[in-house]
Amino acid sequence: MSEFLQITTAAGSREEADRIATTLVDRCLAGCVQIIGPIRSVYRWQGQIEHSEEWLCQIKTTREQYDALEAVIREIHSYDCPEIIATPIVAGSEAYLQWLAEQIAAPGSAGG
Repeated sequence: MSEFLQITTAAGSREEADRIATTLVDRCLAGCVQIIGPIRSVYRWQGQIEHSEEWLCQIKTTREQYDALEAVIREIHSYDCPEIIATPIVAGSEAYLQWLAEQIAAPGSAGG
């Protein structure tokens, strides 16, 4: 099951999170994107501590699609340095993971 990943990225608005999610699913780079928010993020940027309201995207994909997915996020994201973190999915429902694989390998997709 280690072929599956959950990618995390945060967006500065709900509209941006929706655009990222829709683009990734439309291009069959992700089977599902869950948008959570708003959340509160505290981080250091250019020497200053920042407090921001963000929307968290949890993206389900495969290791094979990671490079293309990262490139698309970098292309359409408004941040100079967007969070893009991949976590292996080490276990999951067999039926869900089968469905996920089918969504990413859809005919005419970037992966299929």
